[in-house]
Amino acid sequence: MLHLVEYVWLDGYEPEPNLRSKTRIIEKGDDLTLDDLPMWSFDGSSTLQADGNFSDCLLKPVKLITDPYRPGWVTLCEVMNPDGTPHKSNTRSKLENNDGNWYGFEQEYTLTLGGRPLGFPKDGYPAPQGKYYCSVGAGLVAGRELVEEHLDLCLNAGLTLTGINAEVLLGQWEFQVLGKGNLDACDQLWLARYFLLRLSEQYGYSIEFHPKPLLGDWNGSGLHTNFSTEEMREKGGKELFDKIFAAFGKNHFDHIANYGSSNEQRLTGLHETQSIDKFSYGVSDRGASIRVPLQTEKNWTGYLEDRRPASNADPYKIVYIIEKTLSEC
Repeated sequence: MLHLVEYVWLDGYEPEPNLRSKTRIIEKGDDLTLDDLPMWSFDGSSTLQADGNFSDCLLKPVKLITDPYRPGWVTLCEVMNPDGTPHKSNTRSKLENNDGNWYGFEQEYTLTLGGRPLGFPKDGYPAPQGKYYCSVGAGLVAGRELVEEHLDLCLNAGLTLTGINAEVLLGQWEFQVLGKGNLDACDQLWLARYFLLRLSEQYGYSIEFHPKPLLGDWNGSGLHTNFSTEEMREKGGKELFDKIFAAFGKNHFDHIANYGSSNEQRLTGLHETQSIDKFSYGVSDRGASIRVPLQTEKNWTGYLEDRRPASNADPYKIVYIIEKTLSEC
């Protein structure tokens, strides 16, 4: 039996990588598992991951899901050097798998057409923000067809998306993905981004992950990161959470360095953000660096929301620095 497998990987562009993919046909029995997938080479000189005179890099499959577009599969891959060691662009390889650490990513993005947010008039601007968040109706939302089709694709592929909603800026949307395990959460977010970009080809819209897609009195786009450890969920206690707040405050600028480029345009202290040069936490406070959900504060068990990551950030980098800081608690 012939299986179509789409190999997906992150390239070497900085400050944030792009997604790449290519199709391989594999002959195998009816069933296909991750162990059946061979490593595969690609031209690293075309992705800023190798020089032209020694250009081969390797793709190591690490996660296999159903392809919702066609009978086949999609595999997320790590990029390896020819000797089998992780490539310097391979941020996933720095994480140790931990199924006890759960992450929920809130991925904001903006649909654009002709360089302007979808739904904006050709000249000028729509009414100021205020009516667009979770809104319904022509003129108040734009792009719902793509957004709902993306949700269906992700669910059909087996990804654990937990919701979608229109955001504060017209043409801006959000999806949420939950992973019960640090690697699983990051892998699912990258694959959900892959399906979003692939779907945009059909609609002719561009997907803008820039954290400030429109300058002025408009909300930016974030990648709010909800996180919890087994200890936070099961034992908890005010003392534990106070240690976490202290550690996150001490390491604030290390976090900012891993939370996406151009984030200073978004983290201004306005539009539901804390200033990029300050750290704060607060119960139900969307203007804080770390929001403490009401249900967490009630018994001091549960999760926290880091509101600092930008929408273009690499989730592997986010999780790496969060877990490095948590190890100090």
